Amino acid sequence: MFYPRIVLFFCLFSWPLFSADRPNILLVFTDDQGINDVGCYGSEIPTPNIDRLASEGALFESWYSASSICTPSRFGLLTGRNPSRSKHQLLSALMFMADEHKMTGIQPGETTIAERLRDSGYDTSLIGKWHLGHGDKSLLPTRHGFDSFIGHTGGCIDFFTMTYGVIPDWYHQEEYVSENGYATELITDEAISFLDSRESDADPFFLYLAYNAPHFGKGWSPSAQSPINIMQPQAEDLKRVSFIEDKVSREFAAMAVSLDDGVGRVMDALEANGLAEDTLVVFLTDHGGDPVYGGNNEPYRGDKATLFEGGLRVPCIMRWPGKIAAGSRNKALCSSLDLFPTFCDLAGIELEDDRLDGRELGPALFEGNRWEDRSLFWELGAHQELDRKPWSAMRTGDWKYLETPTEGEFLFNLSDDPYERSNLIDSEPERYMAMKAQRDKMSLQMRK
Repeated sequence: MFYPRIVLFFCLFSWPLFSADRPNILLVFTDDQGINDVGCYGSEIPTPNIDRLASEGALFESWYSASSICTPSRFGLLTGRNPSRSKHQLLSALMFMADEHKMTGIQPGETTIAERLRDSGYDTSLIGKWHLGHGDKSLLPTRHGFDSFIGHTGGCIDFFTMTYGVIPDWYHQEEYVSENGYATELITDEAISFLDSRESDADPFFLYLAYNAPHFGKGWSPSAQSPINIMQPQAEDLKRVSFIEDKVSREFAAMAVSLDDGVGRVMDALEANGLAEDTLVVFLTDHGGDPVYGGNNEPYRGDKATLFEGGLRVPCIMRWPGKIAAGSRNKALCSSLDLFPTFCDLAGIELEDDRLDGRELGPALFEGNRWEDRSLFWELGAHQELDRKPWSAMRTGDWKYLETPTEGEFLFNLSDDPYERSNLIDSEPERYMAMKAQRDKMSLQMRK
């Protein structure tokens, strides 16, 4: 069984050997959904539709986000470049009200995968959350490679009014639209409409389906006259997860099962429109969950906005019938940064002028190794409004160096200690110094 699966992965990621027809790409990106918030990764939350993707495709066991915070994770995903390279140092979450009219966000010249695919003939669409700039049309997705955009620009939204508190934040293209419903279902409905509109002879598509669930909603407090963070599940979904005792965890789970319903409906639409065989589906989350609002990253240490494994290691599943072996698992050390070069490879796009930090995934998958020589670097910026201080981390092979603002420095051997329980700085002083120096070098390189 092992060798046929390797061959199928090779067919997927070695584009010139596959076909003259370029695949559609559906990238499903969810929000604040930790590695233990998906059924096939061990969660108690029922996610049968996401689990079905894993049973029909590949589940990745060592996939890392570009960051453990929303905005930089999206920058890395869409540009293939470490967020430390961003012109505006997008190392923290853009705040919808505090950053208004500051022109902060993704900038001209920071090329997205949507731009590269669009320029090569793909129909590109973003449905859902952007969070890479707001307050000026130059920052909208339509100015950064997406032919169409329906969704919101801020980090979160009221799930029932499509506002940030009471401030409108729901777009059709570049115009505000008043919308009511339930955000998860509206995003799903728009994705299905997009798929239903595909003509048999249409250009291939890139659909970036960025759900805001199961992230908390941004409601409004009349008494305080200010926005508030609030879980916003639907009543019927709460009934489906009534077995979960903790109130916040149950509310989070209810929002997650609604999201899973949406994934199932979108997959059904792919099938109904005859698109499934020609579409690579990637399911991915932006970073680890936040336990304060019901997320769960166990058994990994750390949470959203930290650089422990729980903040960075995320679920990732890929499905492409006939190309990816059903029910396969992959242990390669991968990153969300890798999707840009991989999608370009599948689309036959040359990358000679792109300065990317990701790797095309084919070699690791075909050779079956774990990219032992690979290094990944992360840093988080200070964020005064959220009272966060800088973090940095480096992983090379099985070893990880981490510097935190409050707990000091750590050195872990993740092959022996995947849950980061044993700090090896004292027992491995030479390795500690070498990895710290490598961290310093990478930090400088990212700013050149």
